[in-house]
Amino acid sequence: MKENLRHLRVFLAVADLGSITRAAEACNVTQPAVTQATAKLERAAGTALFRRSTQGVFPTPAGEALVIRARRAFALLDPALSDLAPRLRLTATTAQLQALIAMREAENFTLAARRLGRAQPTVHRAITQLEQEAARPLFERTSYGMVATRPAQALAQAARLAFVELDQAEADLAEATGREAGGLTIGAMPLSRSHVLPRAIARFREARPRLPLRVLDGPYADLLAGLRRGEIDFLIGALRDPAPIADVVQEVLFLDDLALVARHGHPLLSGRPITVEALSGFPWVVAPSGTPTRQHFDAMFAAANVPRPISIVESGSMILMRELLRLSDHLGCISRRQVAPELAQGTFALLPRGVDGTERPIGLTFREGWAPTRAQADFLNALRDVTAD
Repeated sequence: MKENLRHLRVFLAVADLGSITRAAEACNVTQPAVTQATAKLERAAGTALFRRSTQGVFPTPAGEALVIRARRAFALLDPALSDLAPRLRLTATTAQLQALIAMREAENFTLAARRLGRAQPTVHRAITQLEQEAARPLFERTSYGMVATRPAQALAQAARLAFVELDQAEADLAEATGREAGGLTIGAMPLSRSHVLPRAIARFREARPRLPLRVLDGPYADLLAGLRRGEIDFLIGALRDPAPIADVVQEVLFLDDLALVARHGHPLLSGRPITVEALSGFPWVVAPSGTPTRQHFDAMFAAANVPRPISIVESGSMILMRELLRLSDHLGCISRRQVAPELAQGTFALLPRGVDGTERPIGLTFREGWAPTRAQADFLNALRDVTAD
């Protein structure tokens, strides 16, 4: 749907005005051009977008779905275009904006062209055309590469999110015609990968066995950046207090706390009381600095005025923790729900000492204003059902 922005603007004019003639006048094009534009969109959608009658032209249910997504896309895109140059709202093309996004990320024409699968002169020409319309440079040459100016960064971000909306439109249109399209990309933190997501995916697959699902892991900062760029639909895991930035919102699913674990036969499992001083003398596997788990871990020693352990392996990998604890006297500090399967299987033993004050919210993080497709909403409901159970 994002291949021709001009056709989408014409489509919205027809939907708003209820007339091919008035839409042609408003868009300063001919009536055949309006008819051709709407016909191309209908072919792409695989269904009629308008119902024609003697009273006028009105969107079908599929047309209404596209109207909603197109309005959301242009609400994101148009302010950034107007900030550069008002004419860009009429002249900017999808290809030009895709070139801008690729250049913003790659900071090099050759790499941007490779990312888009286009020739380098094609990308250079697209950027030049935008700069000519804006009457200003969009990139500054530095020793590190071609760095986007602040207005160019804002436009690239707006275009990226607008294109996400138009991709969502394809899924909405498929849903309206009894088909399935689109997909779901989840940014998953460690707890969710071992406890919540498998159950939610299994439940979701009962109703939608074919919808593509991608589960990405990585540092929280990387997942958050992907969410804000529109590459990830939502994050699931430990929530931040306060929210990390104003353009995301958080939803609590359940509360969790931390557990201290060791291999069976560990010296600390002798039955004697375990002091914080004793804990500081062993090597640990614990989450990286800056995570909620690590903050609670460090606070446990600070509150007791005991030096933090000097032997720490920072990792969010359950596999690494499992092997280190199995092979040595390492201890682990980890979410109680995340480690529940290992405790049930006898892989780990729970130390008879908790970590006070570690109850923390686990939940979802979304882009502010994100509107899921029907399939995405179904998956979110599966997640909420699983955690309620």
